[in-house]
Amino acid sequence: MVNTNPLMTKPPEEVPLKAAPLVRVIAQVRFPPILSIQERSFVGHFQEAIREKYPILQPEQTRGLIFSPQGLMPAEPQVIWRFADADGKWRVSLASDFISFETVAYSSRSDFLERLKNVLLALDIHIKPQIVERFGLRYIDRLVSQEMKDISKLVRPEIAGILATEVGGNVHQTINESLFSLPEEQEQIIARWGLLPANATIDPAAVEPVAEPSWVLDIDMSLSTQRPFSVEGLVSEGQRFAERIYTVFRWVVNDDFLRRFGGEL
Repeated sequence: MVNTNPLMTKPPEEVPLKAAPLVRVIAQVRFPPILSIQERSFVGHFQEAIREKYPILQPEQTRGLIFSPQGLMPAEPQVIWRFADADGKWRVSLASDFISFETVAYSSRSDFLERLKNVLLALDIHIKPQIVERFGLRYIDRLVSQEMKDISKLVRPEIAGILATEVGGNVHQTINESLFSLPEEQEQIIARWGLLPANATIDPAAVEPVAEPSWVLDIDMSLSTQRPFSVEGLVSEGQRFAERIYTVFRWVVNDDFLRRFGGEL
């Protein structure tokens, strides 16, 4: 019997989509806090290493809360250094305990991983994290207009869920979330999908609200184990994660979905 479990089966051959509904791809590496990252002088060499491709610097100061015997107390403000390309379609974010790399202009797996590798090389040379605590890769698709209305025709019935029933037209919002542990591995996948009303989002930091209802598919794969920092190791993980996420994506959608968005079968 052929194994069709997308968490285990061999990744399928990619079908490029000319009009892919992919709205954002994010990679993030978390490491033990490096307090010097809060200092401009320390981050300057890292900026110079990536400035040719990401010349726009937009520091962002964040404030958090911590639990104390007196209750919730404000934490010290922290700076997230955000570096973007001239078009604002690619962004690098560096904080005391993570670096993230994201795009709204994804073209291919190989292109994304090569760009990620260059950012991680700069991080390795100029910031020198010694340990990786977590690496994650996330792909977010969004359907609007007629494609959103036709969702029950474009994805498998288990994913369409209530939207494929007689009350589907009356659903205002429905969000599903599943956490999967990969067989014999330590990685996990969190998949979220569902219908959002206009001006709503499941994650303001990653999914910008739009002025019409939309259907979102958000697949996030990660490994949370402490290990030595290695650029080659992280890129290899990124390749493996991207292949597994694509395998899950192909399990979710059907051939009509691929054709609708420009795939040639």
